[in-house]
Parts: sequence; C-alpha cells; structure tokens
Amino acid sequence: MKVLVLGERFPPEALTGLDVVHEPAGDVAAILTTPRAPVGADLIGRLPALRIVATASVGFDHVDADAARARGIVVRSVPDYCTAEVADHTLAFLYALLRGVVALDRAVAAGGWDPRGAGPLRTLGGLRVGIVGHGRIGGAVSRRLHALGAEVWANDIVEIRRDGVREAPLDELLRECDAVTLHVPLTPQTQGMIGAHELALMRPGAYLLNTARGPVVDVDAVVEALRAGRLGGAALDVLPREPPAQPPSAPNLIVTPHAAYYSEAAEGRAVAAAVAAVREALS
Repeated sequence: MKVLVLGERFPPEALTGLDVVHEPAGDVAAILTTPRAPVGADLIGRLPALRIVATASVGFDHVDADAARARGIVVRSVPDYCTAEVADHTLAFLYALLRGVVALDRAVAAGGWDPRGAGPLRTLGGLRVGIVGHGRIGGAVSRRLHALGAEVWANDIVEIRRDGVREAPLDELLRECDAVTLHVPLTPQTQGMIGAHELALMRPGAYLLNTARGPVVDVDAVVEALRAGRLGGAALDVLPREPPAQPPSAPNLIVTPHAAYYSEAAEGRAVAAAVAAVREALS
C-alpha cells in the first residue's frame, strides 16, 4: 500500500518501511501532508484506495474534510505538538510590542540612540490581555500571563473554567483589554472575525496579536488602523496568503513567517505523530 508524501517536511528516516510515492497513484492508501500542501476534493477523488490523510500540523483546514468524510477517510492532525512554542511566540510578540524592541533595534541600526525613540513603553504587569480562543494554546498563554502578573480575560465557544480568568463576550473583551491575542481555528465562523468594525472597538493604543490562522484577521484593516494611530501595535505570524505577494507594512507592525509553531523538537514530534497515524491505519 502506497503512501503519498506531499511537501519536504518528512525526512527519509521517518518513512522507513513505508512504500512512499510523491505523485498520485491508484493504489495510494495514505497521504502525509502539511499546511503548505493542500489536499482538496479533486485529489481525494483520484485515490480510490485512500484510507487516511495525516497532516503534521495542529489544524487541518488545508484538507477537504467533507470530501474525506463522505468517503469514510480518516483525517488526522497533531493538535498538541507545538503548544509551548506558539505560546512562547505569543509572549515574545507581546513583549516586543510593549518594550518597542523591534523599533528600537531598527533605530539603532539607522544610527540613532534614543531610549524614547519607540514612543511610550509599557510593562506586562497589570496589563489586561484578552485571549480569543481559550483551548490548548490559549490556555498555555493564559498560564504564562498569570505568572507574569497580567490580568487575563478570555472568550471561547465553550465555558471557560479557570480561576483568575474573566470570561467575556468578544465585543466587551475588545473594548476593555489593552492587548488581544487570537488562538482560534479557521472555520466559517472565525474567518474574518477581526475586521474594521472589531478594530474600531479596541482601546486606542491597544495591541493585536495573531498566531492562529491568517484569514481570521483583515490585514488591510489592521494596517489602516496602525497608520491612523488607532492601534498601538500589531504582531502577525500568519497571513491570509503565505508567502504574501507584498508583505504588509505599517508603524509598529511585526510580521514573522508562520514560525510560531517551530522548534526542532516540535518538528520532530509533528512528523513522528503523523507518520505513526499512517502506520496504524495501514496495519
């Protein structure tokens, strides 16, 4: 039984013993993929022997799950392999915005030496941070924030049961928090959930962070809010199109290349879990 491997994320040593192919074939029983190698209904329809699609990622919105479900094909992801990495990246974003790290570094590189060159700086202690999506990653961010003295608010589709976290409707959270960080999956309900209307609700000078999925945020609206001075800063690890034809640019905007998930250890965990799911299905 053949395994169709898409992308370059799976090292040969992880695939030992599998009959690997890199092009679709009629006897392909499994697919190993990543978010950068979508699996659509057309590909699924060309593989009559397909049993499982396993993706080395937290989300699986790049897989046509409806088409797979209609055929009884299992779709497996690895929901917990990079929880700590994304939570740490989120805190790095927040600290970089609060302390003007990127702006000050660029100013020094340009020949400046002004400690106030990034404008007013803030500390995390006492900051009110809103977490949208209080699941594995949102919860990990919440624990880190508590340890550092921040006040935590949260919004989720399920009830939030954690001491020290104030549950709030999204509109109230946007209005009342100094920083808002997004940790939701991409669904029809979350696509475009933060646009011009929602940004207008946020406090003047507030910060927006997105390490979830690019289409959750209207990036053009974020750029406009930053240029108008309504937002104090924004940090985006994900964009609606990756890589972008033209990276967004605005004052106090930090963009990283969908790297929040990454560490060598996390990469190994993701690959191992996806391959293990395929081996289990084929056996």
